Amino acid sequence: MGNRHGLIVIVAADVRSPSGAGERDAGVELLTILEPSAARRTLGADKGYDTADFVAGVRACNATPHVSQNVHARRPTSAVNGRTTRDAGYAVSQVKRKLIEESLGWGKVIGGLRKLKHRGREKVAWIFSLTNNAEYNPVRMRTLIRAGVCA
Repeated sequence: MGNRHGLIVIVAADVRSPSGAGERDAGVELLTILEPSAARRTLGADKGYDTADFVAGVRACNATPHVSQNVHARRPTSAVNGRTTRDAGYAVSQVKRKLIEESLGWGKVIGGLRKLKHRGREKVAWIFSLTNNAEYNPVRMRTLIRAGVCA
């Protein structure tokens, strides 16, 4: 998802069985298939991704992990260092992170992703991509046009 407008651009979709580390593994794997870029990429994620192996994997892919810090009484440190959190882009990523949650919520309530009628990883990935690219993005663009962001 782009931070500027909140439009979803799906380069690849990876559907996995729910497990503790499946989403983190998929995130790093999807970063490895992207074409090399001269500009450094950022990857925003929630507290569930604040692990040393995920942050190291993202950095190995020449990207900056803008992961929300998971700091509490039993875990006083975070895998994301202070150098990353001091950056102004980190604060923007934390604010814009809610846009992806809004799109996922829209997909479940309106887009039919709550209870799929299709089975199989490939079909589910296809339905997810279709719902976000063909259905959610036009809804988001309508909102952006009304706000005068794009003409």
